[in-house]
Amino acid sequence: MTTKYIACIFCAIVTLREQREKTTSAENGRIIISQIKSVISKRLPDLLPGFKSLKDSRNRKEYSMEELLAGALFMFIFKQASRNAYNNKRGDIIFAKNYYRHFRLRLPHPDAIDQVMRDLPPEFLEELKAQLVSHLIEKKLFRKFRLLGKYYLVAVDATGIQTFKARHCEHCLTKTSKNGVVSYFHYVLEAKLVTSSGHAISLASEFIENLEHRDFDKQDCEQKAFVRLAAKIKRHFPRLPICVLADGLYPNETTFSICRKNDWRFIITLKEGCLKTFNEEVGLLKATAKGRSVYRASKTTRTLLDYKFMNDIQYNKHDYSWVSCIETVTHLPEMTKKVQQFVYITDLPLTPDNVVPIADGGRLRWKIENEGFNTQKNLGYELEHKFSRVSYNAMQNYYQLLQIAHMINQFAEKSRDLVLLTNAHSKQTIKDLWEKLLTFMASIPYTEAQLQEFMTG
Repeated sequence: MTTKYIACIFCAIVTLREQREKTTSAENGRIIISQIKSVISKRLPDLLPGFKSLKDSRNRKEYSMEELLAGALFMFIFKQASRNAYNNKRGDIIFAKNYYRHFRLRLPHPDAIDQVMRDLPPEFLEELKAQLVSHLIEKKLFRKFRLLGKYYLVAVDATGIQTFKARHCEHCLTKTSKNGVVSYFHYVLEAKLVTSSGHAISLASEFIENLEHRDFDKQDCEQKAFVRLAAKIKRHFPRLPICVLADGLYPNETTFSICRKNDWRFIITLKEGCLKTFNEEVGLLKATAKGRSVYRASKTTRTLLDYKFMNDIQYNKHDYSWVSCIETVTHLPEMTKKVQQFVYITDLPLTPDNVVPIADGGRLRWKIENEGFNTQKNLGYELEHKFSRVSYNAMQNYYQLLQIAHMINQFAEKSRDLVLLTNAHSKQTIKDLWEKLLTFMASIPYTEAQLQEFMTG
């Protein structure tokens, strides 16, 4: 066998492999775009009409409001790192043409999008987001994840989204270092509906900001913002049975009274030293063996969970319950043990039958940090990127569209087709799939017949 013949065989094998990879990439891209379209059309049918209904204050109207807002939305759905990166995709004729073929919308220039983001009142997108989530709840998509068959778990937490060396706008919060260096930043307080399946869906957002018309002796803060956020949640979801999940900043009378007033339940992390009189009574009851225990063990993960609880502990003339979960995990083959303790205060009466789901429900607060903030900051959405450096208004609007895009992608990523593509036997990650999605959009021109097949396949 000659060297030339061997080289020909090798080239043929490489070519076949490349063709197979292209075919696989195209098929994966088709699956992803089909799922995204399905989520928008079936689960969020009011999204694009909602964009179209928003007030347009522009004089020159080359693009419709639907095209401009959808253009910004898909920047986040496609997980583009910046407006410049998105514009590079838009400049690809095939990408723009396929975008139109799939969504029947033109793809505007990011600068045209940004101008609308600066002018559009942020409350418009906030209202639209609430309407979309209300529709999902009405369709009972989260019903099976309710706590005790009744309460939707809503995690509350704040996160930083942008930092500046110089003042960005009049709403900036400030922080002075030990060296006297002043930094300027923006924070937002989020309420996300969280589930054991990994969903973290934004219900409402409240920016922590300094405003002249607010009578604050000090800067705005998370606690003050929570009062406003709670009012917003109650206005958007007046009859929704909610159980609030929050960290150790929230066990205080303000939070408790807001929950009582709104007929909400709560499970809040209780740190050592917080609520002194409450913890003192817990200590006394422990000493007199008034508490009760439930044990749960997992053979597959070698985890032992010890739940202890007490009811009818009075604080400020109201009775609350205390629950502790001590988790012991044994790691093999070293036989080392990792022990963690989680302690909560709740207004839910505890029993041996419900203490496990209530305590485990409290631990789902981490979903807002992991599946929520961490995903949006580090897995393609670029939450901390300055999509608009000069406009606080635009920054808020981009933030709201990012939340909607993340909502859409969560449903797409948890669809059966995409789960199969990222199962234990596959080395593909969500990041890999989204790279194939962009390749699919940018490098494969379709005939109308092929497009119809993709849309119905």
